[in-house]
Amino acid sequence: MSKIYELTVEAVEAGDIITYHPMKLANALRIKDVNRLAVETSVMGDKALVTIYPNDPLARVILTDPQMLVMDERGRVWIGRYHNGRPSLLRLYDPASGSAQRLLLFGTTGAGKSTAGQIVLAAMKRSGIAVLYADLKGGQSAPEAYGQTGPGADGNVAWRVTTQEGTMAQLRTTWLTMMDRQERYARLGRSKFLRGRPDPLIYQIVDEANRLLEKGAPYRDEATFYIKDIGRTGRSLGVGIGLFAQAGHLEEMGGSDTLRAMLKEGEVILLRWTSSMMKQLVTDGLLPAGQVLAPIPKYAGEVDLVSQFDEEHTDDDRPGTQGTAYNVNGRYPTSKMRFWNIGSPVPTEGLDPMILDLYGPGAPPEIEEAAWDLIGDAYCQRLDGMEAYRAVFPEPEEDEDGEGGGGKKKGGGAKTAASPVPASPPKPRARTLRDRIQAVLDAHDDPLDALQILELVNADGGREVKLGSVRNTLTAIRN
Repeated sequence: MSKIYELTVEAVEAGDIITYHPMKLANALRIKDVNRLAVETSVMGDKALVTIYPNDPLARVILTDPQMLVMDERGRVWIGRYHNGRPSLLRLYDPASGSAQRLLLFGTTGAGKSTAGQIVLAAMKRSGIAVLYADLKGGQSAPEAYGQTGPGADGNVAWRVTTQEGTMAQLRTTWLTMMDRQERYARLGRSKFLRGRPDPLIYQIVDEANRLLEKGAPYRDEATFYIKDIGRTGRSLGVGIGLFAQAGHLEEMGGSDTLRAMLKEGEVILLRWTSSMMKQLVTDGLLPAGQVLAPIPKYAGEVDLVSQFDEEHTDDDRPGTQGTAYNVNGRYPTSKMRFWNIGSPVPTEGLDPMILDLYGPGAPPEIEEAAWDLIGDAYCQRLDGMEAYRAVFPEPEEDEDGEGGGGKKKGGGAKTAASPVPASPPKPRARTLRDRIQAVLDAHDDPLDALQILELVNADGGREVKLGSVRNTLTAIRN
């Protein structure tokens, strides 16, 4: 079969909603490869368009010109295409409301999330967006985002970090920039963000965000605060936020309440997902009523039953479906789309030159200089790890008993002291002597005397303490 067939289906009774099972439908139409079948349902769910292709229409989606990644006048970038050749567009800015967007990109391991993320990051650079990028896969998700190696080389994002501490510093920096804009725009009487007048659009991107927000993560509560506040307040200030994450369960992303508003109102892209993720998206009402998303298989192509006596059969590799996704808030939410096929055809030694070319030449856009004095050294020196964390979260000095002291601060955070802070600032509490002693007690079932506890506490890598401090803290714990 070399023709394309298109069928229009309507519900029999008024008020009925068309439902279907993708595999059963393919079987009824005698189609062995479900990727040859595309189904679109209407908003009301009473009509559907069924298209049958001679082969997988999304097998190859070629980016012919990197300029296609540049934001259009409606604030959208072209990230791939649908089965029918129409563009799949991702909105990063809404000129009508003057607002940045919330972006969520979900996908299981091997679904093409890293490649999709590279396309989004490259589009942001080409569109003049200042990006603060946290790669919590140790820098492995998008190494090209850091740019060329060597002295004096420019990166492709304004600031990249690879640690949870660096991510917290970025979130705090983005939040401070947002608060600075809020104060400046209020003085100017501006209620909407005007792109490039004079400030750039900013996006805080957290890749592998599940590592930051999962249960037991060290900064989960603090990160959740900043993500929620940036998502809620930053839109009208030209500060957007994007999370790239493994598609597991929303409770592993800071709690489902954290992301529900972002999912309902933001830009959501689903690569291949887990069944638990899809179940929650449906039961929480995050997908419109009546919408059905056909599962994305790991491999494309037809699968035949092969007899053990068929000696002439050759077991050829089937093509993967990496990059196939649903643009849930796009024009065709129930139709599969595929991100552009980018990069070298085989893995390269070091940075991929084809992906580097995707970002384009030149230095990336940066946060406006008007905020540099406020946000301080973490951004200006592009710090990472604890060095970045301490620059924006200065720790209180400890007294002799190991407890937090008064207002004296240490670390490189002098410039952040005058910044606005939330009513209940989510700064992590410094690890006190009481915490250290309690950790020793929890780790030992046998009774310990004060001298043994002193020895174990001083061996934990923290500041050395004296026997009197240990005894005073033990008395406090006992009381």
